[in-house]
Amino acid sequence: MAIRTAEGHEKTVCRSNFRYMYWNICQQLAHHTVNGCNINVGDMYASGTISGPTEEAFGSMLELTWRGTKPIAMPDGSERKFIQDGDTVILRGYGKRDGIRIGFGEATGTVLPAAE
Repeated sequence: MAIRTAEGHEKTVCRSNFRYMYWNICQQLAHHTVNGCNINVGDMYASGTISGPTEEAFGSMLELTWRGTKPIAMPDGSERKFIQDGDTVILRGYGKRDGIRIGFGEATGTVLPAAE
């Protein structure tokens, strides 16, 4: 996961791996369907936060900053304890096996200020 500030400064704040998930994707899907979740062909499905065993593999800002007590230094000199208005969160992923890497592009979202 990376954060890009409103001024365009970007920093990778964590790297994790799906291998750290407690349940695999088939188990997650089964859990949803047996509890009445209406899953349809073509639905987008996501795992949620993936946290690894080391600090650089933690999956949320709450974990990465130790509840805000250890800010992350950004390239422009600012710090982030939590994501701020104007920040863009960037998720990039890929799969790799037997020397072949397939990228999944990136998903981005910019945090907007709350409506008044």
